[in-house]
Amino acid sequence: MAFFIPRRALPALLILCAAAAAGFPALASDTAWPSKPVRLVVPYAPGGTTDYAARQIAQKLTEQTGASFYVENKAGASGTIGSSLVAKSAPDGGTFLVNDTTYAMLPHLFRKLPWEPADLTPVTTVVDAPLVVVVGANSPYKSVAALIDEARKNPGKLTFGSGGVGSSTHLGGELLKQNGKLALTHVPYKGAGEAMLGVVSGQVDVLVTAAPTAIPQVKGGKVRALLVTSPQRLAALPEAPTSAEAGLKDFTATNWFGIAAPKGTPQPIIDKLQAEVKKALASPDLAKRFAEQGASPGGLSPADFGKFVLGQTQAWGQVIKAAGVQPD
Repeated sequence: MAFFIPRRALPALLILCAAAAAGFPALASDTAWPSKPVRLVVPYAPGGTTDYAARQIAQKLTEQTGASFYVENKAGASGTIGSSLVAKSAPDGGTFLVNDTTYAMLPHLFRKLPWEPADLTPVTTVVDAPLVVVVGANSPYKSVAALIDEARKNPGKLTFGSGGVGSSTHLGGELLKQNGKLALTHVPYKGAGEAMLGVVSGQVDVLVTAAPTAIPQVKGGKVRALLVTSPQRLAALPEAPTSAEAGLKDFTATNWFGIAAPKGTPQPIIDKLQAEVKKALASPDLAKRFAEQGASPGGLSPADFGKFVLGQTQAWGQVIKAAGVQPD
């Protein structure tokens, strides 16, 4: 039996066939991703915790997929330069952002960001690490109780360092002040590295920083850990009590690290990257390296990560408002 197509239907059919043909390569390219090198943009200088997490996951993703995942550092303006670069990149699976908790703080620190939150799509979390309250190795304060006692006896006398106004170390210190009802004087430095040197040398009394930053300094005998903000003690810092044990049960903030994609990146690519990251985090060697840094593996789904970021943005907004930090 022969089938006839009315002549008047041919144009519509040709358009439909062309559209379908155009869609097949896109589908194939999404399925075959990654077929070219993938750039992970870190909006901070090399050597920091975000950079470390990005390089560890990039190495593992390269091993798993056979494609090259590489880190590119684009530092400046509290991470807004690198974040803006990714937000304005082509949504083709070739560029992603690896950022930290600071991302949730930025909307409250800047009156106008060079991108909109909707310009970046959450992919997944990499790791989550508690904060650690540290003092210099020669500090007279052997416990949080002793630090709190001195701070309350002499309001404003004790100082806390940070990597700069609005940095995660600054807001971590503000959160300690708010939970402990303390009057500590803020001393901003030009970067978290300088802030750590400040507490090591005794220029400032205390620093609140992420576990991966604190642990090497504690093990090196340069600083003393007074508490960790995790629910349980860290295997890497077994002598440091938790916030709850130290009497600050609501001091539970963490420093998290996650991946985002430019808006419009195909969902199959986002889902595949999330699955590959989760697989990488389950590998014993990578899990061991992160555990040694006091970090717990992530792997949240894109939807759950999006909800998490929204909650973090609201929570840090309250801390920033209470601290009286004015947006630029």
